[in-house]
Amino acid sequence: MQHNYPQHRINIIDTPGHVDFTIEVERSMRVLDGAVMVYDSVGGVQPQSETVWRQANKYKVPRLAFVNKMDRIGADFFRVRKMMIERLKANPVPIVIPIGAEDHFSGVVDLVRMKAILWDEASQGMNFSFEEIPAELRDSAQEWRENMIEAAAEASEELMEKYLNQVPLSEEEIVHGLRVRTVAGEIQPMLCGSAVPQQGGAAHAGRGDRADALAARRAADGRPRRTR
Repeated sequence: MQHNYPQHRINIIDTPGHVDFTIEVERSMRVLDGAVMVYDSVGGVQPQSETVWRQANKYKVPRLAFVNKMDRIGADFFRVRKMMIERLKANPVPIVIPIGAEDHFSGVVDLVRMKAILWDEASQGMNFSFEEIPAELRDSAQEWRENMIEAAAEASEELMEKYLNQVPLSEEEIVHGLRVRTVAGEIQPMLCGSAVPQQGGAAHAGRGDRADALAARRAADGRPRRTR
């Protein structure tokens, strides 16, 4: 799939993570600028996930992670993060945390904006709104935001100096720091959502129009998505 922007063309290479497609994934890794690793919210990191991760390591492909199917019974975003650390030796940095899980999954907390993103089910994920963070999640959101900011600050001496001096980092500085460390392969930003009801991608696509929302959702349909 290709999507044209005013100054850039983005090619998305879809290679299923199943063991039968190991060779195809290997070939794809050689030409990628980045990869989206998609994990099931219940099963988490599987043996083939480890194989794909090693392939990405081999070709030094920057990655981010998307935890899919947050509406499934047994969904656990933080368990998947723990599995990534233990099995993949990864450094996952949540940039969102889920609001609820299973039947109660209703959106995510954007840790950069510090806003709750709630999707309108009736619109099939096309419409979403930014709301105040639910009271019961505020402490957790602040804790995970601090974790994210610390990760971003390590991108440069300038950001780290501001962080150590307790000078707040702007949203732009946070995003810049995360990007620098992601491209360097030092961290893997983590997002989550549910592809079938189309929740979890559009709000982070960078634009709010229909084409961008569709592109974001297609990149999170439950299978590894690669971008170049």
